[in-house]
Amino acid sequence: MTAPADNSERIAKFLARAGIASRREVERMIEAGRVRVNGKVLDTPAFKVTGKEKIEVDGNPVEEKAPTRLWRYHKPTGLVTTHRDPEGRETVFDKLPKDLGRVISVGRLDLTSEGLLLLTNDGELARALELPSTAWMRRYKARAYGRVDDAAVEKLRKGVTVEGIKYGPMEVDIERETGHNIWLNIGIREGKNREVRKALDSVGLRVNRLIRTAYGPFQLGQLDKNEIKVIPHRVLKDQCGHMVELGDISGEAVAKKRPPLRKPTRTKRPSAPRPPSRAHQSRPTKGKGPRS
Repeated sequence: MTAPADNSERIAKFLARAGIASRREVERMIEAGRVRVNGKVLDTPAFKVTGKEKIEVDGNPVEEKAPTRLWRYHKPTGLVTTHRDPEGRETVFDKLPKDLGRVISVGRLDLTSEGLLLLTNDGELARALELPSTAWMRRYKARAYGRVDDAAVEKLRKGVTVEGIKYGPMEVDIERETGHNIWLNIGIREGKNREVRKALDSVGLRVNRLIRTAYGPFQLGQLDKNEIKVIPHRVLKDQCGHMVELGDISGEAVAKKRPPLRKPTRTKRPSAPRPPSRAHQSRPTKGKGPRS
């Protein structure tokens, strides 16, 4: 298969930017024979395309890339963050509006975790936001069963190693204690698999509720469960424009044209009587007195 030379990019990057999946996941799709270009199964992620080809993933045509967008979504518990669940459980993507189009998640929240989940139609953006080098803080409210002392908190703040996996330093603040449970505010920068749960468990705290409240500059805020809200393009550009090429977005709200300004009408006031002009003023007749 001959690759085009001009105005082209690698198929993995093209499909990632089209919102199919991250580059790594696209490469796995290609290895599994799930990607076709002009009817032929692709066998290398290095193949280049211009976007004018007929590209299919799992037999479905890939549409032209839409402008990059990012959404805040309030994930409830009981949903898995995957497009395909081998156990047949309900997924985050089953709950999204059907007219949203294909989107992917920025990282994941496990089945029993809830709170802020970022969604995007751009795999390159998702990958950039997930990288540890981006160093965006993920903030959580955690309710855990058990007691914790200053030594344990200090241990978490320095970073712990669990089953050979090293977890970086955490921001840890105790909010309050309720019965046998304790509420903590946690901040992490890497977001490894089940990081908060495993780290707290290593100091004797069993997490029974975990809510993500922020991912970098983006907040959960007042979103209701299952509510999704697009992040304005100007905010997306300010926060992420240095990471990936965003381009212009279509469908942006524009200011309505103002009606032409009308000159204010002034209320006419009754004018004071003008004094008669000199030409009409009566002049006294010389040598004659007033008439009787």
